[in-house]
Amino acid sequence: MSSIERVLAGHEVCVCAGAGGVGKTTTSAAVALGAAAQGRKVAVLTIDPAKRLANALGLEQLGNEARRVPGVAGPGELWAMMLDAKRTFDELVETYAADERARDAVLSNRIYKELSSAVSGSQEYMAMEKLYELHAEGGYDLLVLDTPPTRNALDFLDAPERLSRFIDSRSLRFFLSPTRTGLRLVSRGSGLLFGVLQRVTGIDLLRDLSEFFANFGDMSEGFRARAARVNELLASDAATFLLVSSPRRDAIDDAIFFHQRLRRRGMPFGGAVVNRFHDVRGKGADLSVALGAELAAKVAQNLADYSALAARDRANLRRLTAELAGDPLIVVPELDEDVHDLDGLRRVADHLFA
Repeated sequence: MSSIERVLAGHEVCVCAGAGGVGKTTTSAAVALGAAAQGRKVAVLTIDPAKRLANALGLEQLGNEARRVPGVAGPGELWAMMLDAKRTFDELVETYAADERARDAVLSNRIYKELSSAVSGSQEYMAMEKLYELHAEGGYDLLVLDTPPTRNALDFLDAPERLSRFIDSRSLRFFLSPTRTGLRLVSRGSGLLFGVLQRVTGIDLLRDLSEFFANFGDMSEGFRARAARVNELLASDAATFLLVSSPRRDAIDDAIFFHQRLRRRGMPFGGAVVNRFHDVRGKGADLSVALGAELAAKVAQNLADYSALAARDRANLRRLTAELAGDPLIVVPELDEDVHDLDGLRRVADHLFA
């Protein structure tokens, strides 16, 4: 059994995590493609503004509904989707609204439209939410999540908790109090300001606030409970985390920190992938006769530079190997060509599943 098969064995969810710019989207797609080639029905999910995944899979576009990827060799199926955080938030509102009137009131509310995009972690949480939804439906053998591109690779782990903190915050509970005392206080203390804003912008902000909090109050418990179930799935035996890195020192530092954080949280860790690894095999030869002295010198210098780069990568890889202490570590070499289509993904998958 190869290392990536050890990572996936017995799991239904694979969360690919790591810093930006390390080939995380490519790795996610290649893992999904390789698993499908082995006979599984697999869905790969991503939030990727550059839409690289759709292009690599040969699809014109991806949306919030899974689309089957054509041309996958083997007995399995590969499906892909581009997560729409706003649409997923809307679907949760539709699920937990008491009735159609409450649902429509929230979805059309200006405060909600801003909130569903602006709450810290909403995008990351909705990625986790969609993952949970697909897992609960049970339509796939394996779900592979390409975690959202964020400045901090740990953001998505904390997203459900941050949303719960928002729902439980003092300010929100103040507005959601059964007597609506808080709203009346705001109305008296800030009525002049809201009145001026309404005359200037044509927007009745106080009314929008009132309607939003009145209707969202009945849904808050559902959101809180769902966030808890998302966390339970990520920490369960059904899930595993695949750490993706490059051999650069800063990326290895991020990977080590992330691995330690996963361990402290008790999350199920499967292994790591290091992309774009440089290696040199064999020894240099005297090419002056075949190439001439000048060109041979340039080739020798290029080999020396590449050898130094390979030595750096090996040193950084040793640090990560020591950190993992026996957990699977898969190395994908620097490829000759950029990965932009199914053939490129297959080349990566060949290394992952070799």
